[in-house]
Amino acid sequence: MPQRTIPAAAYARPGVPGPRPVGRPVQAATMARPIPPQHPAAMPVGRPPVPTPRAAVTFLTVAEVASMMRVSKMTVYRLVHAGELAAVRVGRSFRVPERAVQDYLRDAYTDIA
Repeated sequence: MPQRTIPAAAYARPGVPGPRPVGRPVQAATMARPIPPQHPAAMPVGRPPVPTPRAAVTFLTVAEVASMMRVSKMTVYRLVHAGELAAVRVGRSFRVPERAVQDYLRDAYTDIA
């Protein structure tokens, strides 16, 4: 027995919307032509130029600084709170720039002999 196809209008109920189309309709009037890069309209207006990327800063945890300096974590916390070692607070923990540790060790070096 052949299959009968029932038109979609037969399923439609009054007051119930039908299926929605997927996606946005493409209209030729709304599509813009690409602007060539040498055209003045392609140049950004009022925007600053893109800055050059900075050198990456490596941050260390308090435990990593303590192992580098071979001291306890409490000593590192004391140095940070005293302002002798620069650090950044991230949430409830501290991060110390690697450069700050190198500067501290260089400045703390004393010649005994």
